[in-house]
Amino acid sequence: MQSLKLDGNAAAGLLREVFAVEITTATGTCDGCSSVSAAGAFVAYTQAPGVVLRCPRCDAVLMKVVTDGERFWLDLRGLRSLQL
Repeated sequence: MQSLKLDGNAAAGLLREVFAVEITTATGTCDGCSSVSAAGAFVAYTQAPGVVLRCPRCDAVLMKVVTDGERFWLDLRGLRSLQL
């Protein structure tokens, strides 16, 4: 098994493909209430240092995104899955 381990750079091409999509049409499953909705239907709060996206059904935090203009920090803990 040890010989099968690679660092994250081995997934760079795949990750570039995954995150270079129209995200608002992606469907997310809320980890709190199991509802499924398009990311464009998430409730967005933008008056903060970043953006907070909440479940339209139960108001659980699904995603937090912060940027400094050059880099992004993503917290997806509230999403059980995100289908792109």
